[in-house]
Amino acid sequence: MVDVSKIPSADTGCETSEPFALRVLGDSMSPEYPDGSIIIIDPTDSAQDGDYVIAEVEDELIFRQFRIEGERHLIRALNPGYPEIDITGRQNIKGIVTQRAGTRRRHRKHYF
Repeated sequence: MVDVSKIPSADTGCETSEPFALRVLGDSMSPEYPDGSIIIIDPTDSAQDGDYVIAEVEDELIFRQFRIEGERHLIRALNPGYPEIDITGRQNIKGIVTQRAGTRRRHRKHYF
């Protein structure tokens, strides 16, 4: 889960195409992203296998790793205590994690 009720939009003063920051809540993505981590999101729905994403599932924003297995699209927590969620056929990827406070993911674009 992440610390927002909705993705930033034009009515909140943010452009929908600009990167934004979220705070991680809980331990579902530990140990790589512990509770309280700040992550930077690039708002796109074109995730690749292995990307860390923000997805909307049942009106809740969830931070998980995106996986493709055959025809299935899944989001998985890094903590094995959380179930995987099948998102095949749904357009609910809201963005891709490009950076964690103080670090950068190498295969994504960066904003300064």
